[in-house]
Amino acid sequence: MNELLTSAQMRAIEQAAFDSGQATGLELMERAGQGVIEAMFEALPDLAKAKAKALILCGPGNNGGDGFVIARLLHEMGWQVSCFLYGDPGRLQPDAKANHDRWGEIGAVVPFADWHVRERWGGAVPVEQPPSLIVDSLFGTGLTRPLARDLDEALRNLASCLPEGKAWRVAVDAPSGLCMDSGRPLDPENDGELPSRQDLTVSFHRLKRGHMLGDGPEWCGRVAVADIGLNQPALRAARPALREQLSDMVQLAEPDKRQLRKGGEDYPGAHKYDYGHAVVLSGGPGRTGAARLAARAALRVGAGLVTLAAPAPAMSECASQLTAVMLTRCNGAPDLGTLLEDERLNALCLGPGLGVSAATRDLVLTALGSRRRCVLDADALTAFAERPQALFAHLHSGVVLTPHAGEFARLFPDIWARFIACPEQGPAISKIEAAQEAAARAGCILLFKGQDTVIVEPGGRVVVHAACYERAAPWLATAGAGDVLAGMIAGLMARGFWPVGAAETAAWLHAEAAISFGPGLIAEDLAEELPAVLRASGV
Repeated sequence: MNELLTSAQMRAIEQAAFDSGQATGLELMERAGQGVIEAMFEALPDLAKAKAKALILCGPGNNGGDGFVIARLLHEMGWQVSCFLYGDPGRLQPDAKANHDRWGEIGAVVPFADWHVRERWGGAVPVEQPPSLIVDSLFGTGLTRPLARDLDEALRNLASCLPEGKAWRVAVDAPSGLCMDSGRPLDPENDGELPSRQDLTVSFHRLKRGHMLGDGPEWCGRVAVADIGLNQPALRAARPALREQLSDMVQLAEPDKRQLRKGGEDYPGAHKYDYGHAVVLSGGPGRTGAARLAARAALRVGAGLVTLAAPAPAMSECASQLTAVMLTRCNGAPDLGTLLEDERLNALCLGPGLGVSAATRDLVLTALGSRRRCVLDADALTAFAERPQALFAHLHSGVVLTPHAGEFARLFPDIWARFIACPEQGPAISKIEAAQEAAARAGCILLFKGQDTVIVEPGGRVVVHAACYERAAPWLATAGAGDVLAGMIAGLMARGFWPVGAAETAAWLHAEAAISFGPGLIAEDLAEELPAVLRASGV
């Protein structure tokens, strides 16, 4: 279950289930409602004990139908339930209408007609007896436009009546107002501020892209995936059209940990050169720290040998700080060319602390001309900000670019401008589409850093590493963390990992090291935490 679906892909899977007879719409709706109940009580155990009041906010589509099922099931469990409908009950789709009517036999369905009047909420949400639960079952994954003004005002009024912490908030598939293909709020009038944050968002069958990308984690709270009985492999086998629709499905990073092992059947008594020799280029005096971080990380991740290539004036500075990492002099591109005559040097890392200059550009082009596997980070990217095509013309499939947002904007300003424009309708351009376009233009692997790191091959294959929810790693927001990541990628490439595999595995290890170390983390700690992470992973 490590796939991220678009809204269209999820609709295609559901339609294939209907067409094949695997499930009816009513059956899926019932399973969805039951799945939300189970997920809520598992994730929020205090809620299971409450059996108090619930407000269920139902929308005009099938997501609203799920809400009516939830209302009925909670009522059967002894909850006092109030149900609100945004839309005309006469225009509900048949399955949603059936569940609307089933609820109507139990309790009232209150229209949203004048929800924007705060006093109306005063009657529905008495301060002395507030609800324990508010369920947002308004739109789900299908929302493609900003919330209507009256609905937006109503939800904000509700939030003001019940400040966060006074009631559990649960969203069915998606918090209202969030584009689930991008994780971006469709809210140009409120600077991306949705009416309220959820405590839990329950997705069906698989996570959607918006749960992991952009602002999605901030608004979703926690996420749970409810199994609604869709046999995706069987559907793909039976429906050729579905196979095509799912061909570009995005994966969550989940590295093959066996590749990280040393020794065993593959390398009994292996020599250090069997694990490669990485070279990290350093800047001059006073600017060697970033490269030293990268070199240490390359060694810790398992490269057989690591050499730091530094200008002559910086040699003593580096020598005083390093022991296991070897040193060599590199005063410019000619020295690098001579160094690379040794074919055993099989992976390069350029950028950390290298400086933004013509000399850096020459070093990068020399490295690329050697056709070695190479990671370009930081200054190696910024040095080409004025002429990115001069870099792109020399990139190849063995190169990994690792830009953060600022570096991405400098190399791909047109893509960046479209990416950050406030979306007025969905699906909004996501970090995935932005990275795919950039990787295709550059002709190499691109690792677009962030909480939602996106790794893309030039052909379009995408893997997402999201450091959020239970894998949140806020301590990575520290100077030098990106330099360590670049070194990890170089070290893994030296070991023989394919560049994209090195990028995926390094992103995972990077977050795991931060999570393992925890509060107080600084960049130096990341490489030193790797042995514990590797042991915990069974390596």
